[in-house]
Amino acid sequence: MTASLDIARRLDRLPWSRWHWRVVLALGVAWVLDGLEVTLVGSVGAVLERPDTLGLSAVQVGWSGSLYLAGAIVGALVFGRMSDRLGRKRLFLATLAIYAVATLATAFSTDFTFFALCRFVTGLGIGGEYAAINSAIDELVPARVRGRVNLAINGSFWIGAALGAASSLLLLHPGVLGPVQGWRVGFAMGALLAVGMVLVRRHVPESPRWLLRHGRGEEAGRIIDAIEAEVAAQHGPLPPLPPLPADRSEHRRAVPTMREVLQVLLRRYRVRSGVALSLMLAQAFFYNAIFFSYALVLTRFYGVADHRVALYIFPFALGNVLGPLLLGPLFDRVGRRRMIALTYGLAGVGLAATGIAFVADMLDARSQALCWSAVFFFASAAASSAYLTVSEVFPLEMRAMAIAIFYAVGTGAGGFVAPLLFGWLVESGDRGNVAIGYGIGAVLVIVAGLLALRFGVDAERKPLEDIAPSMHDAD
Repeated sequence: MTASLDIARRLDRLPWSRWHWRVVLALGVAWVLDGLEVTLVGSVGAVLERPDTLGLSAVQVGWSGSLYLAGAIVGALVFGRMSDRLGRKRLFLATLAIYAVATLATAFSTDFTFFALCRFVTGLGIGGEYAAINSAIDELVPARVRGRVNLAINGSFWIGAALGAASSLLLLHPGVLGPVQGWRVGFAMGALLAVGMVLVRRHVPESPRWLLRHGRGEEAGRIIDAIEAEVAAQHGPLPPLPPLPADRSEHRRAVPTMREVLQVLLRRYRVRSGVALSLMLAQAFFYNAIFFSYALVLTRFYGVADHRVALYIFPFALGNVLGPLLLGPLFDRVGRRRMIALTYGLAGVGLAATGIAFVADMLDARSQALCWSAVFFFASAAASSAYLTVSEVFPLEMRAMAIAIFYAVGTGAGGFVAPLLFGWLVESGDRGNVAIGYGIGAVLVIVAGLLALRFGVDAERKPLEDIAPSMHDAD
């Protein structure tokens, strides 16, 4: 019996417990913080155009969104590599600290240059979070519920979005702090939340799977023993270990070189790589196109007052939270490929229909927000499944780096372009131009869903080691 398979079986047989809840809550805050950041910028985008704040143009608001994503791309690549080399825990503590410092600095911005720099550094922290956290979650959560848990955690982005909307609605109100100071306090609050979560994360253990692959089997064993003892104290005697699968050679080797990583991505798993790239690119464009411009759409085309923009995020956020929660279990029961295709397809069709209604001037601000809510009920589950796919179909030794690469390429090609494109489209004042952007997003997600249906991996309820064995094991 190899040690790695023993570790995997011991983790996967555990009943859901308070220990799992603590891990999920401590690590899932990454998406809450990202949602808070994106929504704050979206909610205050119009406010930042005021001459008594930063006096930005719509294009500069778009640039700030794109620079945030650029930082996230760099952060994912740098910290993803470090996560595979140094461990999940070191990095998910470091990246959260970077986020906290940068978002606090954002609150003290005096011009576009400083604001944009702060947004870039904030993105560095968030990008690093994606790589380290997705790796850790999949390596700690039992295989039978990995899909629903991963989707629910990624969907928690929208808890952060609701918090960002609520805080901006309150802080920007003229009777509270008002637009001039309210947006600054909003960013400072995000930093305080991050500092609190750094303290909570200190109690989350290193991934035993990662430890074992790096020759630290004794430490991995101690962590597993402690986890099992805590879970047994809550649930009683643990279930017996499942049958041992075919033996595999046990490799303990340093982090693979980038050449070896690329060989796995482009040769051994090139079909998986193609599917993962299409999913990440499509969801990145789809999401960032809408969220970095929704405040501008509401103010420019529907005349919504600056301080009331955040009201329209609540139905939006509700649809996005409910999507992964209600559809997530189906990814474990019905299967990955079918559910990815279904959610991507329905999201694309819904956005196309919303674009047509927008051009025809059939919507007001309220109905526009409700349409977005319905569309993103499916889109939220779809986007979360993209991160799930990337995090479970590649070997452990390069898991964080694989997440980083696909996040970086997908976000760089889709997410970086989207805010700039939509900033320009909204600036034109032409509904038809904005609808063209919606149409591009719809086509991208529909095509990505069809590719997943045809070429995706049936990863539901399978141990990670069965989905993607060590990159040094024979095929």
